[in-house]
Amino acid sequence: MSRNTGYEPLDVPKPFGPEIWIVDGPHIRFYGLPFSTRMTLVRLPSGGLWVHSPIKPNERLLARVEELGPVAHLVAPNAIHYAYLGEWQARFPEAQAWVAPGVRARATAHKVELGPAEELSASASWEGVIESYLVRGSKVLQEAVFFHTPSRTVVLTDFIENFDPKHLPWLFGRLVRLAGMTVPDGRMPPDMYATFDKAELRRSVEAILAWAPERAVLAHGAPYESRASARIRRVFRKLLDAS
Repeated sequence: MSRNTGYEPLDVPKPFGPEIWIVDGPHIRFYGLPFSTRMTLVRLPSGGLWVHSPIKPNERLLARVEELGPVAHLVAPNAIHYAYLGEWQARFPEAQAWVAPGVRARATAHKVELGPAEELSASASWEGVIESYLVRGSKVLQEAVFFHTPSRTVVLTDFIENFDPKHLPWLFGRLVRLAGMTVPDGRMPPDMYATFDKAELRRSVEAILAWAPERAVLAHGAPYESRASARIRRVFRKLLDAS
């Protein structure tokens, strides 16, 4: 499979705001489809790095990450984004690992070995610069979302996906168009949306909007580099208008 994702250069930390970087990685196969991957790095006031949704590691990538600071925290934000957590734990055994509810059970079911990790709660925070919110209301997937206060950036995973079809194989591009998960704003995957109690989901969207984010990192597709609050509100307008 081609390594070209449309978000090159890969395995390179790219500044996304003060003390925050995104790192695009190679495709990963999910249900046979090539999903782009992305992790987020935040340098905390202590100098340590908070690493969200670690991507497939290699020596060049790890060296670039270590140039930014020592890895202090490793975060698996939902029960899909944990595949490489164990490899990062092996490389950085002193880092504290954090996993969303459901990650440990899914890893066990798929025979993926993880090291010690603490389960994320609704009130987890890091050094006064990262807040978290645990999205509830789905029987299938719980996702932890985060807000980096200094850069006014919300860090999402699968909560919104925002693909550019021109970077995808023809069939996958057609599927994401039909699902509405395309630029400029994207949407939550419809199958994921269908699993939610809509009142609980509405509360989660309102909690994210209460942070008043200016930017948003998305794990799949184009991030929001501006007007994040307005764009999130537009994605969930029908849900919010129903309240």
